[in-house]
Amino acid sequence: AAATTATEAVAEAAPGYAVEDYNYPNADKILAEQNIVLKRGDGHIVLADCAGGDNLLQFLARDHEDVCFEVTADEGYLTLELPAVHGVKTDDSANTHLEMTAEDDQVEYDIPADTWKGVGESVDGREHVLVEIRVTN
Repeated sequence: AAATTATEAVAEAAPGYAVEDYNYPNADKILAEQNIVLKRGDGHIVLADCAGGDNLLQFLARDHEDVCFEVTADEGYLTLELPAVHGVKTDDSANTHLEMTAEDDQVEYDIPADTWKGVGESVDGREHVLVEIRVTN
């Protein structure tokens, strides 16, 4: 049997690398308390209190209190599940791109800065689930 050198033993005992998995922190707690499924993102679109400021992304959903997000960088993305969304107010990001699903269809919206817009259910009558938010400046 080959003898293990001190260098090999130290290398084997070294800690591994931290790997970011982009899963949303405290997602289980947010689901339980607010009935919002937050999946993955880059950390630049974060759930916020709607009373916390003017420059927020604000979503209107049937049978749900308004849901707001703060954009903390020039670009960001978040995947989620927020059912029955019918309106959005964008923040000052140059473009907010939304992806929604209704039955087996995917619907996309590009909305300019500081705009109230009807989306999803208010556009075609079907219940839409908001599944992705992307912002760019």
